Amino acid sequence: MIKIQLYKDIEPEFFDGRDFGGSIDIVKDVLSDVKKRGDEALSEYGAKFDVSAPASIEIPMSELKAAAEKMQHENPELYKAIEYSHDLALRFAKKQRESFDDFEVELEPGVFTGQKNIAVDRAGAYVPAGRFPLVSSVVMTITPAVAAGVKEVVLCTPPRVHPDDKAAAEQAGTGVPGKPFVGGKPYADENIMAAAYICGVTKAFACGGSQAIGAMAFGTESIPRCDVIVGPGNKFVAEAKKLVYGTVGIDMLAGPTEVFIIADKSANPAWVAADLLAQAEHDIVAQPVMATDSEELAKAVAGEIEKQLAVLPTKSTAEQSVQNYGRIIVCESIEQAAECANRKAPEHLELAMEEGAVRDKIASIVHNYGSLFVGHGSAEVFGDYAAGLNHTLPTSGSARFTGGLSVRMFLKTVTTLRAIPGSKGAVASANASGTLGDAEGLAGHARAARIRLE
Repeated sequence: MIKIQLYKDIEPEFFDGRDFGGSIDIVKDVLSDVKKRGDEALSEYGAKFDVSAPASIEIPMSELKAAAEKMQHENPELYKAIEYSHDLALRFAKKQRESFDDFEVELEPGVFTGQKNIAVDRAGAYVPAGRFPLVSSVVMTITPAVAAGVKEVVLCTPPRVHPDDKAAAEQAGTGVPGKPFVGGKPYADENIMAAAYICGVTKAFACGGSQAIGAMAFGTESIPRCDVIVGPGNKFVAEAKKLVYGTVGIDMLAGPTEVFIIADKSANPAWVAADLLAQAEHDIVAQPVMATDSEELAKAVAGEIEKQLAVLPTKSTAEQSVQNYGRIIVCESIEQAAECANRKAPEHLELAMEEGAVRDKIASIVHNYGSLFVGHGSAEVFGDYAAGLNHTLPTSGSARFTGGLSVRMFLKTVTTLRAIPGSKGAVASANASGTLGDAEGLAGHARAARIRLE
């Protein structure tokens, strides 16, 4: 049963960031090894951690195309869903790109300053393929890079046994966790490959784990060095991204997923419960939370959670998440629920409220969240899959200072200066710069400014 508590009884640590990672020494060793030995190290780690360790790791574009064509023929509904998701994500990302203006402005006579937004040359996207191969993460990581204008978009995802090698793998009793099939053709989850082709990936590699992050950060004989790395992963992947930051840019350090629903008496208990469970099924440490000013709704949602859990195929995971990290908070007012949300700074924030002045007020009060879902019809899972929004979002309170993955991650905002010698503005800047150089004791700076007045 989900915990129900009053707002005044919330323990302070509820609002702290949640860290389930920590420094992992093995990741440091993996990164160092990949940097030194390149593909040789990747092959050894693949044979140690994956179900397949192919002889080469680059997946031919023909394989991606074949996977897409197979999906289109055998599972047209999924193919159309990915196309739809990609189309919305691309249109949204292109609109974001338009919002980053290039400009030049004359601040003083003869002094022109400006900015340019330049796409990075190469972006790396990591897409995990464990219990749940995250097809949607292909859309969310590759699409904004393409929209930003990145020339080369690289995908790394854990290897799978190639269909041509399955018979040999089965005969040898390999191709399973702990017993990888070694030396076959490069291959990956077919749905991930199909999505990568649909979304316009440039290169794809059958390489997973922290070693893939190292490869994209440092470059190997096969995997080119990337300028930024984005995408979700387990604690080893997250730790690797943390350690290579500075060598490359990263999107964020994502922790367990979370949803926070502000709901009033107009909310449908079944809908709210479904949205809470949708996040809970991700991971046993996912955090589903609701805040409401209605004790009656709190009890109704709790009951619905139990009812829906009983028939949920992912019950074993969702139930642990609900019991250990979920809660329903009963507040004195809906405004207090908004205050609670701002303190929590959740990844996903829903306003399960009817349209009107009260909902508008709450929407204006809340400001710490990764994405905001307004109204009963705006299911958070739409944002996960097919509404244009990016689902790679800040967790563990980091929504206090950052937003989610967008085209911004793939752009460098750089500044420019164009000064006309002898102009009024250039003379004024030279004089001010000389004075400031003197004040700081930097004679060379002062002279470089004043020499332009001679």
